[in-house]
Amino acid sequence: MAKILLIQPNKWGRGITSIWIPSHAAALKNAGHDVTLFDCTFYKDWAFNEIQYNTKNEQYAPTDYLNHIKFNKNNIFKDLQMKIDSFDPDIIFCSGLSSHIHGEGEYVNIQYGNELLKNIKTNAIKIGGGLQPTAKPEILYEKFSNLDYFIGGESELTLVELANKKLDIKNFEETKGLIKKNNGKTIVNFPQEIISDMDKISHYDYSVFEEQVFYRAYNGEVIKAVDYELSRGCVYTCSYCVETTIQNYYGFNETTKTGVLKNAPSYLRNKSAKRAYEEIKNLYEKFGIILIRCQDTNFLTIDSNVLNELATLIDNSNLPIMLYVETRPEGINNSSIKLLKKLKVDGVGMGIEISSEEFRKTDLNRFPSQEKIVDAFRLLKNAGIKRTAYNIIGLPNESEDMIIDTIKFNQKLKPDNITVAFYSPYLGTDSERKSKINGDFEKYEFNIDNQLRTVTKSTGIEKSKLEFYKTYFSKFVHEGFEDIDKLKREFGLK
Repeated sequence: MAKILLIQPNKWGRGITSIWIPSHAAALKNAGHDVTLFDCTFYKDWAFNEIQYNTKNEQYAPTDYLNHIKFNKNNIFKDLQMKIDSFDPDIIFCSGLSSHIHGEGEYVNIQYGNELLKNIKTNAIKIGGGLQPTAKPEILYEKFSNLDYFIGGESELTLVELANKKLDIKNFEETKGLIKKNNGKTIVNFPQEIISDMDKISHYDYSVFEEQVFYRAYNGEVIKAVDYELSRGCVYTCSYCVETTIQNYYGFNETTKTGVLKNAPSYLRNKSAKRAYEEIKNLYEKFGIILIRCQDTNFLTIDSNVLNELATLIDNSNLPIMLYVETRPEGINNSSIKLLKKLKVDGVGMGIEISSEEFRKTDLNRFPSQEKIVDAFRLLKNAGIKRTAYNIIGLPNESEDMIIDTIKFNQKLKPDNITVAFYSPYLGTDSERKSKINGDFEKYEFNIDNQLRTVTKSTGIEKSKLEFYKTYFSKFVHEGFEDIDKLKREFGLK
């Protein structure tokens, strides 16, 4: 038996049950290993209060969320050292893959983990996983010198294998998927096999979290919620999406002219309906979870037989639960609406990104028409399902007028909730490769302290103006542009 310390380096200052934690905890425990979690979420000297930030931006409705949690005033580094001294782990593992915060969270968690371990004294082997090891293994030892090894791709079963080999360093270093350093060079072992059967991972273990991490602000209320996954993979290949990093790692890179993965069936995997229902039922009965936030990249591309069976199980139950899912406008029709209602889906998030249909096609590799997006939002509204519109600003060659057009398009859609993110050419994506070709990549910034996505300097729009539109995007959608000049002056813009 090995002892494994998982680190949740969350700096968002709000509950996040990153999916990698319960999945890795379950796999390790099922193999007979001892697992514990060090969660950074509520350390006063560590966390940024994202709830307050996004409430101010009107992306979150005001709630009494802060009354449900208690921040830890201890020094986080001292507490981590005490945890390590008392638990005496063989392996310390930190990842960001399948994080709640898609993109930035999945990349920066390893950065935060490396920061946490800088002055820590331990004999444990320190391992990092997630998207940075998957996308750019050659930069790891330069950027994250406090970690000994890294794992690319899906790491649950690989970490179990490493825990089994903890006393055999030679076999340890020969493990598929492992990234190591030898004579100053980064060595990447052959990728491990993709986890084709998700039921091979034991029922995800949420007991490693403290209770207050389950509290979430949702549509002006505070309820208990968790992040959950029913499936892995996506059939689409949007140029900016972190999902393509994992596709490329496992060799799934042939696409159609409309951006669909050719060999999608072997990449898109899901749990069985019975397994998913049992997990959801347990989350309610054991932890009082009401909202299941499904982090599946595209919920409606999951095997229809599985979704229909799960819908029947949920519909026949007395569980007072609701689901939040993410999908694409192409999948919304009268038939899928009936399925979503039967699944007790309360909210659906869909990417709008930018109002220009042509820009979406040529720059983002996304192909839904304006009419399809409008129709999807209409059908969901008529069904009483809340709609969240995902938007991006700061795209290369984007103008201020284009941002205003995107706001006007949101006005037409009338979403219940709106999110706005700055464009980011994430490592390993087609957007990053194009940025490097165009000589633009070094013009991007990544501010990890306030959790803002990368801000581009190459749009022709100054950073302060981009921040202005992010701050007031929701306000403009709901109230129009009548006060825009006044708000610009108050923001310090001419």
